[in-house]
Amino acid sequence: MQLYDKDLLSVQEVRELVAAAKKAQQELAGKTQADVDRICRSISTAGVRNARRLAEMAVEETGFGIVDDKVIKNIFASRMVFDRVKDMKTIGEISRDDTLGVRSFAIPVGVVAGLIPSTNPTSTALFKAIIAIKAGNAVVFSPHPSAQRCILQTVKVIRQAIIEAGGNEDLVGCITIPTIQATDNLMRHPDTAMILATGGAAMVRAAYSSGTPAIGVGPGNGPAFIERTADLKKAVRQILESKTFDNGTVCASEQSVICETDMKDAVKAELVRQGAYFLTTDQAKKLGKFILRGDGTMNPQVVGRSVQVIARLAEIDVPAEARVLIAEEDGVGRGHPYSNEKLAPILAFYCEENYQKVCERCQEILRYEGAGHTFIIHTQDTAMVDYFAKSIPVSRIVVNSPGALGGIGGTTGLFPSLTLGCGAIGGSATSDNVGPMNLLNLRHVACGIRELDEIRAGVPDCPEGICRTEVYPAIDVDAIVRKVIDRLQLA
Repeated sequence: MQLYDKDLLSVQEVRELVAAAKKAQQELAGKTQADVDRICRSISTAGVRNARRLAEMAVEETGFGIVDDKVIKNIFASRMVFDRVKDMKTIGEISRDDTLGVRSFAIPVGVVAGLIPSTNPTSTALFKAIIAIKAGNAVVFSPHPSAQRCILQTVKVIRQAIIEAGGNEDLVGCITIPTIQATDNLMRHPDTAMILATGGAAMVRAAYSSGTPAIGVGPGNGPAFIERTADLKKAVRQILESKTFDNGTVCASEQSVICETDMKDAVKAELVRQGAYFLTTDQAKKLGKFILRGDGTMNPQVVGRSVQVIARLAEIDVPAEARVLIAEEDGVGRGHPYSNEKLAPILAFYCEENYQKVCERCQEILRYEGAGHTFIIHTQDTAMVDYFAKSIPVSRIVVNSPGALGGIGGTTGLFPSLTLGCGAIGGSATSDNVGPMNLLNLRHVACGIRELDEIRAGVPDCPEGICRTEVYPAIDVDAIVRKVIDRLQLA
């Protein structure tokens, strides 16, 4: 019997996938904007057409989330993203300034390595395929092993759509033997031009340390501030809708609710009225030990699960109708598990003396985890928005909208994206909602508009007394020593 080494086979597969993708991308480089847009439209249409089937496969395989909500994600990643990018100029000359004599040309980066998470597997694959091809690139996916089957099925749908639009199906490839070695080889391959990493912190760090240019994202841990002028019922409704959407698997979803102390009773009452359940002290301690693993990272058993499943796993009793579990918190960091990101219908609840203290607490939460990601505020006071916008260390502030869909651009005017940059403060290369323009380079053509003599003529003469050879006068060391001795003697 002949034995095969899985790691070696996976590395060989990566080499073949990248080679095929490179050839397809070079072919795409000769296409027009209309050709590229036709391929992207075909992928978008196929994504919508297969949205439910792929959603069902994702939930069945991973156990994460809710089918109906994953359908929305698939349609968002297909139709809404395409509708936003369809009129973008991404091929050839994309801008011209005749006054300055500068023209800009879009240059594809080449082959993109797309790392796909298990929380949003099918929607992320659709999204990355559209924005990569829109920018003139090919993409090779490294699927999360626990979502491999649904991701491969999504890639099959995408490749068929590319063929139907007259393109080369190898523009999108996917590893079928997922190993650590395969992903590492994909990221470090000399023909991989850029990495688009969506997933856990360890994977994103690996992408940035690979030596290949990378766009990675950090964890979300967004606080939601219900300010005193907010429409309380609407704010609570949007927070709970957001936190229960796909069982909390969107990284932009709220992770804590915070209000001023004198609003505590009213906010708690409204949360309970709309289906939230506040854990008792003992329940909060018990669940808190279950939320995080020993190394302080999120327990994957809670990710994307319903309240009832989480309660059963943690061995606590909660009402059958509970939509979200809430624990009152008074601190941040180790020993305060609810101050972490929780990709599940679980929230922390904070109260502070005034809005200034609220701002400080939100900064503390985000600097502990989630820096650069998302902050949510519910208020009718624009001055309050301005106050927080100047201080909160995030890349996006969602106002009077659900964090999950607001942050990704579903219910706001932000660019529709499933890869949310966290900027330098969050260890990310960009603070954008990532799109096609992040996956291409610009080549600038600049015509001469002035001569060197004109520049020289514009240099001002040196004012009297400023331009001199001896800027600093000579120091008389002996005189200084004599003065010190004289002062010592007088003392």
